[in-house]
Amino acid sequence: MDILWFLLVGLIAGWLAGFFVKGGAGGLIGNLVVGVVGAFLGGFLFNFFGVAAGGLLGSIIVATIGAIVFLTILRLVRKA
Repeated sequence: MDILWFLLVGLIAGWLAGFFVKGGAGGLIGNLVVGVVGAFLGGFLFNFFGVAAGGLLGSIIVATIGAIVFLTILRLVRKA
């Protein structure tokens, strides 16, 4: 059941990140991949800076921030 929540949070985070970053992932699978990668990246960044976020809403916020960072990095790499 935990994996389903993780995938749901990743899907929501990818979808939200698409609103903030032009040329976002797009599509169901793209949003899911960006959100899951963003969840890992966001979790790493928040742990690195010593910030704790709990609960479902905190997880969505962390994953969304991670997905925005991930999409921004992808955008910079594509331009280079």
